[in-house]
Amino acid sequence: MTSGAATRRRRSRQKIVTAAGDVFLETGFLGASMDTIADRAGVSKQTVYAHFASKEALFIHVVEAMTGGAARDLREDVEEALDDRPVEDYLNRTAIDQLTIVMTPALMRLRRMVIGEVDRFPALGRSLFENGPRKSIDKLARAFAHYTARGQLDVSDPADAATLFNWMLMGAPTNSAMLLGDAGLPTPAQIEAHAAETVRIFLAAYGTSRHD
Repeated sequence: MTSGAATRRRRSRQKIVTAAGDVFLETGFLGASMDTIADRAGVSKQTVYAHFASKEALFIHVVEAMTGGAARDLREDVEEALDDRPVEDYLNRTAIDQLTIVMTPALMRLRRMVIGEVDRFPALGRSLFENGPRKSIDKLARAFAHYTARGQLDVSDPADAATLFNWMLMGAPTNSAMLLGDAGLPTPAQIEAHAAETVRIFLAAYGTSRHD
C-alpha cells in the first residue's frame, strides 16, 4: 500500500469512527445501523465493513477510542514529570482538569450507554474502567508517593489514598450527570468550588501541615 493510499485509509477510518460515535450516542447500540453510520461518514457501507467486520466491533472501538481520548487529554498515558510545586496546587489543577475533561455530555452519554450494554458486551465495562478511573487513580497514586517522599503528604498506601481522592472528586458530579442528564453537569464555577473542597478535605486528612 502506498503512503497516499494508507493516508486515505486512515482518514476514512477516522471519519467512520467519528460518525459512529455520534450515531451510537444519539440512538444507542440497538438503534444504530451501519447504513446510517456510512451515510454520516460520507462513505459506502462496504467501506465501513472493510474497516470493521461488524457493528459490535465498531461499537467496541468507538468506546475504547472515546475513553482513551479522555485519558490522553489528561496525559494519563505518559509518566508525569512531577515538579516542586506545592501539593495543594498540584491537586487543585489536577482536580479541575479531570472534572472539566470527564464531565462532558459526550462522555456521560457514553457511560450511560456502556452501562446499558454491559450484559451484551461485558468487556466494555472493564474497558471504560481501565481507561477512565483506573488511569486517574494510578496517576494520583504516583503523585501521592512523590509528595509523601517530599514530606508534603503522610500517605501509607498511595493507591488507597488515590482511590479515595478520585471518588471524593468524581462521585457526586458523576452521579448527578448520570441521573439528571446534561442538566446535571457542573458549571465551571461549580467545578472549581467542588475541586477546592475535595482538596481541602483530603489535605485535612493526609497533609503533613495538619500535624503543625
